[in-house]
Amino acid sequence: MPETVVLITGALTGIGRATALAYAATGAQIVVSGRHEVAGGDLVSDLRNLGVEAEFIKADVRHEEDIRHLVDKTVARFGHLDIAVNNAGTEGTPGIIAQQTAESYASIFDTNVLGTLLSMKHELRVMIPQGSGSIVNVSSTFGRAGGAGLSLYAASKHAVEGLTKSAALESAETGVRVNVVAPGPVETSMLSRLNTTPEGKGDVISRVPMKRIGQPEEVAQTILFLGSIAASFITGASIAVDGGKLAR
Repeated sequence: MPETVVLITGALTGIGRATALAYAATGAQIVVSGRHEVAGGDLVSDLRNLGVEAEFIKADVRHEEDIRHLVDKTVARFGHLDIAVNNAGTEGTPGIIAQQTAESYASIFDTNVLGTLLSMKHELRVMIPQGSGSIVNVSSTFGRAGGAGLSLYAASKHAVEGLTKSAALESAETGVRVNVVAPGPVETSMLSRLNTTPEGKGDVISRVPMKRIGQPEEVAQTILFLGSIAASFITGASIAVDGGKLAR
């Protein structure tokens, strides 16, 4: 039986990196992608040291030709694509709506929304003819609630949730599943950056009922579940991994 082939965008840090390492523990063949070759090479070395086949392919999710090349090269290298994790994202520069511009909008939406759309477009291009596959998009609890000072980030993650549900409906009869995870505050560089801004800190931290911040590995385990046969009847779902933030 062929090994599971996994493609992860935004794989070089945080949740993406934790997901790559978690899949390595399962013996999967892994393609990691991002914009920084040195960090990509370091991650591939770590994955290969765990005994799995792994490749880094440089890509910017804002550019369709990069994504087309990423998916095509993954299939050329490993023969198929079983699981895609679309994790690339940015929080942009927090600020109130009255301060936003067309440029600040584009800086967030081009990565978070267009990047997810283009990634799914080309992943589905491969998976639908296969008759199988699982796509997991990474959203945020801000994809289900507003965020004072984080309006563009929240809006972009609402869009990711909508794209996911729409793709799931379009693919429901093809054997391909599409789901989304919505992390709450997780110990990542993005959270650290948000915690330095008055606009971000209150909404990110104050509503978390648990006494600790989540870890990237905890989100990674949910991603693995959604990609697995154990979730074979789950599509179009949004699963919060948030320590109870959205339960308030």
